[in-house]
Amino acid sequence: MKLRKLPYDLTVCKVESIRDIDLTSGFFFIGKTDDELSLVCLTDEVPATTVERDDGWKGFVIQGALDFSLIGILSRISGVLAEAGIGIFAVSTYNTDYILVKGENFEKAAHVLSLAGYSIV
Repeated sequence: MKLRKLPYDLTVCKVESIRDIDLTSGFFFIGKTDDELSLVCLTDEVPATTVERDDGWKGFVIQGALDFSLIGILSRISGVLAEAGIGIFAVSTYNTDYILVKGENFEKAAHVLSLAGYSIV
């Protein structure tokens, strides 16, 4: 399985309103529940009105569209990283999964995933 390194810095944050988010941004992910509105976005494009924010994330994306019948893909990746003491923030879309790690763990994450048989591009 191939994982592609994302070439930008990311921030995970909470915002008050969807109106605070620049929906024309090149990369963002919005999650809304009854309790919060979360945003993953480029660090350079964090809304000024964030309630909370956590900078310093880097990411990998699983290459290609994943079929819904596939089981355990994210579990295996997170297990490899957990064994190496690396925490993650996972984002799933209709087609694939994104695995975010803190920037200081990015190269270590790429290394341990490579040792586990993942192709890092």
